Amino acid sequence: MFKIIDIKKDVKIFERLFKKRKKYYISSMAKQKFDREVVIEQSEHLFWHQGYRSCSIQDIVKATGLKPGSIYNSFGNKETLYGEALERYTMTRVELIRNLIDGAPSIPEGFCRFLQDLVSQTAEKDYSSCFLIKTQFEISSGQGSLHNQAVSGLEKVEEVIREYLSREYGDKLGRIRATSVMLHINGIRVYGYRKSGGEKMLLALQEGLSWLPWDKQEI
Repeated sequence: MFKIIDIKKDVKIFERLFKKRKKYYISSMAKQKFDREVVIEQSEHLFWHQGYRSCSIQDIVKATGLKPGSIYNSFGNKETLYGEALERYTMTRVELIRNLIDGAPSIPEGFCRFLQDLVSQTAEKDYSSCFLIKTQFEISSGQGSLHNQAVSGLEKVEEVIREYLSREYGDKLGRIRATSVMLHINGIRVYGYRKSGGEKMLLALQEGLSWLPWDKQEI
């Protein structure tokens, strides 16, 4: 005995299943259609230049191209996204320092190049001070974890600086000079808003960090 197949019925069942699967795949693709790292990078630039309080969800939507629902589904809230942007900024700055110093003829010359690079950045049209420093000033210690994260990020930067200088000058002197470098970095970041201060800052660096080989650099 052969079973009679109702082709029309089977086709209808198949079509219903196909529509459900299609809907599922489209929904899944909608959730994954953006690159999370790209969104964090775009948000980093936004927060860095505008600050935490000045940025609304609509600002984030405009900067990233995501809908509000996608932002909340992927990151939870603005504070979490800001925290991820801070983390990315910290990691890229640490990597930048390492690359500049590792690529120099010596550790001291690497620090000269790094500090000169900071000064040159102040001449840029859209110059903005260090994201970590700005966060530390904008968000007080009693207003949540972002302040602590910014402080931790600055400590990570100083730790990398200390690591290299201790390798060159010993642990005790390396620690002292790392703090001295951090003081000068903070000064550059603030003084940098005076657009005509580049030459003055370079001269001040040579005076304040006279133990670095400035004579080997093209000032």
